[in-house]
Order: sequence, then C-alpha cells, then structure tokens
Amino acid sequence: MKSYHVLVVDDEAEIRDAIEIYLKNEGMTVFKAGNGLEALSILEEEDIHLIILDIMMPKMDGITATFKIRQEKNIPIIMLSAKSEDTDKILGLNIGADDYVTKPFQPLELVARAKSQLRRYTNLGHYKESQDEISVRGLTLNKLTKSVTVDGHEVRLTATEYKILELLMGHTGRVFSIEEIYERVWKEPYLNAENTVAVHVRRIREKIEINPREPKYLKVVWGIGYKIEK
Repeated sequence: MKSYHVLVVDDEAEIRDAIEIYLKNEGMTVFKAGNGLEALSILEEEDIHLIILDIMMPKMDGITATFKIRQEKNIPIIMLSAKSEDTDKILGLNIGADDYVTKPFQPLELVARAKSQLRRYTNLGHYKESQDEISVRGLTLNKLTKSVTVDGHEVRLTATEYKILELLMGHTGRVFSIEEIYERVWKEPYLNAENTVAVHVRRIREKIEINPREPKYLKVVWGIGYKIEK
C-alpha cells in the first residue's frame, strides 16, 4: 500500500500511540493530535489522506472538528465513540463522518476500516496528489522552491506575502475574510489587524499585477475579504 498520511486525533495519548503502532505496521505515516484544534492546525500544514477522530475531547470535540473539516475537505473521517455517545455518533455521520468504531475496539478492525476508506477515497478519484506547483492564468506558485512567477518572470515576495498568496491560490475562487487570512498566516488571534492584511495584499498586487488598480488575479470582495480569481 502507498504510504498514506493518517491523522489520529484523541485526547488519550495511550490510544493515539497504540493506533500509531498498528498503522505504521501497514506502512502508513501517522500524525497525532490531542484535540480538534490541534487537528485543524495539522491539516493546514500536512497532506492528510485519512482522519481517525475521537468524539469527546477538550478544547474542540470531534463533532465540531468534523463540521469545520467538511467546509473545505472531503478527506475520509472515521469517528471513535464510546457506547454512551450514540447520539453524537449519529450527528457525526450526518455532518460528514464516513465511518465509526465503538470503543473499546480491536486495533486490527480499525486498521481494516482505515484501509477500506483509503481504497474508496483513491478508487473513486477523490484523492489527488498534492500539487507542488499551482498555476492560475500565468501566475505560478512553486511550493518546493517557494517561488512565484508571472508569465515566466520571477516575482520576489516576502515570506508573509508568499504565505498569503499560497493560501489564496490553494483555494482559487474562494473568498477568505481578513480575519481568516490573518489567523492562518500569522498564527495568532485577529485583533484589529485589518490594516496589516490590507498592506500586505497591496504589496502583493504591486508585484503580481500589471495594473494593481485593476487586478487580474487578486480580487477584493467588498465587505467580505479577498480571493484569487479562477
């Protein structure tokens, strides 16, 4: 089997570690998180192919995490639930989880379900290899070299400008609010940072647009935020 990346999310370290052992024996790479917030952070940084997600966790539970994940990603999700959490389990399936395993569970059964979900995900064509390069009508961003070109000419961006552009180009057509851009790029809570984001966006436009006043790529959606036009 291909070396898939699996994210295991559970607030009990012993459970995370035990699942990791069995998945690694199948050649999978395992990432671990103790709650939903940590899981969402890992999903921003890593190319994950399957999530094994506990329901009851501190800071952010599995139901909330599933809801947030499904707003952007169709990665298969297997929920872990105690028998007393049947109502939450049904809710989780209704908002987008693909399968569930009841605690206590047999590790080999969980591995079998993980393999099944990965086969479905890949065979149905939902999974696409992560792109090292993103191109939008002559604007190209290379994730390996951290470089940006416009019609073949290199554009020099600061590290922050690059992160903003990478975020927007990775989701062409989607509008990101100023608050979301700030929290994803700066990794800290948004506190009246509208001018900070606006200044960086203006500088990006000056570098990638022929006419920054009539941008071809980086568009503003008034009252909402910014997007890269498809």
